[in-house]
Amino acid sequence: MLTLVAAGTARADGDPASDFLLTRKVFLPYDASISATRSAQLTALADDAARDGYPIRIALIASPTDLGSVTSLWGKPQQYAKFLAAEVSFAYRGRLLIVMPAGLGTYRLGHPSDSQERALAGLKVAPGANGLAATAITAVGRLAAARGITLRAPQGVSPSKRTSDDRLRLGLIVAAALVVAAALLPVTRLRRRRRR
Repeated sequence: MLTLVAAGTARADGDPASDFLLTRKVFLPYDASISATRSAQLTALADDAARDGYPIRIALIASPTDLGSVTSLWGKPQQYAKFLAAEVSFAYRGRLLIVMPAGLGTYRLGHPSDSQERALAGLKVAPGANGLAATAITAVGRLAAARGITLRAPQGVSPSKRTSDDRLRLGLIVAAALVVAAALLPVTRLRRRRRR
């Protein structure tokens, strides 16, 4: 949750997704109630797509506030996909998928996206935050299939499954706790000596 909040406030002068997607495959709105299961399924699907030769980064935009300073692109997923592609181009130049309540957008900088847009034609965005995630899962499958790649459906993904990021975060927390404990050890010993 902390990382999602950080993503939402990472850069006041831009859009949060452009910061988040520099290093992550999926941007989820921090204030949208997306279930842990849906979130885990979407992340697992993006990981599988990358392994299968179809790297893609996904941004779910649930409200205008998720766009930061570019709220003028609210309801314009294809335009936002092009904008976002330019924003992250120095670190990532692969396919992007945008899912908003108003529709979907996909873009890859320097590549025509007509066939990819056709793959998404007719796909309706399901209502609600979980609907955005479910629609994104379907859309990624369609986009990959248009390139001749069949992805496994993300079923049975446990929301408690630790990702490498989770392990890193846990490791940092444990390390910080050990540092604090080590720093307090001399104080504890001094108090014990004074009591004696």
